[in-house]
Amino acid sequence: MGFADILGQDPAVETLRRALASGRLHHAYRFEGPPGVGKEIAAFALAQALVCERGGAEGSCQCGACRRAVTFSSEEPHVPLHPDVVLIERGLYRSVLGSGASEATGIGIEQIRRVVLDRVGFSPHEGRALVFIVRHAEELTVQAANALLKTLEEPHDKTYFVLVTSRPTRLLDTIRSRTLPVRFGPLPDSVVAEILRKRGLDPKVASLAQGDAALALELAEADTKRERDEFVASARAAVSAPDLVPGLVFAEKRPKDRDDVREQLSFLAQALATDGRLLVGMEPETAERRAREHAVVLQAMDAVEKNVQPGLALEAMIVNLRSL
Repeated sequence: MGFADILGQDPAVETLRRALASGRLHHAYRFEGPPGVGKEIAAFALAQALVCERGGAEGSCQCGACRRAVTFSSEEPHVPLHPDVVLIERGLYRSVLGSGASEATGIGIEQIRRVVLDRVGFSPHEGRALVFIVRHAEELTVQAANALLKTLEEPHDKTYFVLVTSRPTRLLDTIRSRTLPVRFGPLPDSVVAEILRKRGLDPKVASLAQGDAALALELAEADTKRERDEFVASARAAVSAPDLVPGLVFAEKRPKDRDDVREQLSFLAQALATDGRLLVGMEPETAERRAREHAVVLQAMDAVEKNVQPGLALEAMIVNLRSL
């Protein structure tokens, strides 16, 4: 793992490389962008460069520090073996914090106090740097975020923070103002396809992943592909049925999780968009209809995102699609 392994994010990688080369690294970064585009790989690549025994060597460095920075313990909590690379994530330290520190809804203040604040006042164990990586930083509770503020305002020597988030607007304004953004964009389909190809998976899935390599890898799995195809086929059957009964059944059989519903809807939207692109030259009227259907599905996705009950959102979508 290293900066050379981060594909399709040249501006972000170059920003970090320049900062390292000049010695003007910011003490707190916010790596923001869509899921599955290399933010976490970049965070660990930066951590490797900071703790590296060879002074930030890149690429093929196999020093003990670089290896331990990206090698995780086999026992809970599953964290980097390097003592100066500290991972923060909701629920990660359940076995350490105990049941009294529930983190069902976010990264709690107890984790920040015991894993970050109790550690941040001391020098790095191995002398070079102390790096805190916060996964899904948008899940910091208000109390936990406020507990971090003083440390971010008055950084300790050789101490760095990387907050990794796909939803930066959910962070407190005070946290955003004290972290320097490094933005990561969706990956080109060609890059996602190459990642799939290297793993022996179907590169055709790339167009469904919307620039998200992690999602593409998941979509390439046989079980996920079957679920996706069944959802799309069921939706289309409900739209073309002589009455609304199949549509009601379709809505009742939805995935239980709200995020899963939205993800399945995104597959349906992508299928309609692909159909439209293929038909635009041969059957322009049908292509136009696919565009209208696509807009209806996007409305349903937006409704689910805004906490409309998924079943109601799907029923409304089927009714609207049937009326086109």
